[in-house]
Amino acid sequence: MADKEDLDAIVAQVAAEMRPHLGEGKVADYIPALARVDPRQFGIAVVTSDGAVASAGDAETPFSVQSVSKVFTLTLAINRLDEALWTRVGREPSGSRFNSIVQLEQEKGVPRNPFINAGALVVTDAVLAGARPAEAIADIAGFMRRLALDETVAIDAEVAASEQDTGFRNASLANFLRAFDNLNSPVEEVLEVYFNQCALSMNCRQLARAGLFLAHGGLDPLNRIQVTSPERTRRINAIMMTCGHYDASGEFAYRVGLPGKSGVGGGILAIAPRRAAIAVWSPGLCEAGNSLVGALALRRFVALTGWSVF
Repeated sequence: MADKEDLDAIVAQVAAEMRPHLGEGKVADYIPALARVDPRQFGIAVVTSDGAVASAGDAETPFSVQSVSKVFTLTLAINRLDEALWTRVGREPSGSRFNSIVQLEQEKGVPRNPFINAGALVVTDAVLAGARPAEAIADIAGFMRRLALDETVAIDAEVAASEQDTGFRNASLANFLRAFDNLNSPVEEVLEVYFNQCALSMNCRQLARAGLFLAHGGLDPLNRIQVTSPERTRRINAIMMTCGHYDASGEFAYRVGLPGKSGVGGGILAIAPRRAAIAVWSPGLCEAGNSLVGALALRRFVALTGWSVF
């Protein structure tokens, strides 16, 4: 593992190399609250297994984590249901847009994986599990605060409301799932929890700290809390590698070589097993809906550190 001075220098170099690219890509303008975000921002933070933190750029600027939250709700759901979860959602790459309705209908209401929107709705339903939406939302937010060791992690009410106002396609997916008996709670309650989990606001440092357990067999190496089992951790990382960037997951694995999960807010969480968690953020997205500059930054970071899993 690189020592702290080396890591600081590498992170600073990556940030410097990204400056000419700032503003590239397109923000997620179909969510009004995200359409106003300045695309010329970039942050990176690395939290290592011994607690060292290296960061640069806008690493302390909060952003909407969006689908990166799916990693954490999957952790909660798999802790609750274990193998039973996989009767309701698959583990294969989709090869389709993350919000495809056609694929869900063709596959009789069993989403291809837990990171496309339909699969994430099933996972959210498992987390809700008969509780009131406010209770499930509080559980998710509390889980993130504990993992990040930061009580300032919060849900952005404006983003949640914006998603609620424009989330017609997600509502369609949820109704399809209910029609195939793959949602147990009322559609409107699942959507409420889902929109709020996607509206979690975190910065790069907080997000990397929250994901650190995934680099260590489910054990938080700093406070020694077992968040999930080693076997479940391997499975979450595997799905991040194969499905974490939707239909650009193969390209991310090829170029970066780390398990990762993106969100349309421009964030990416990447895991370097037994080493660190890395979070990057830049709002401009590629056509597949992943941070364009964020993915480029992770590609350079891995080239400089040699931290690819391959």
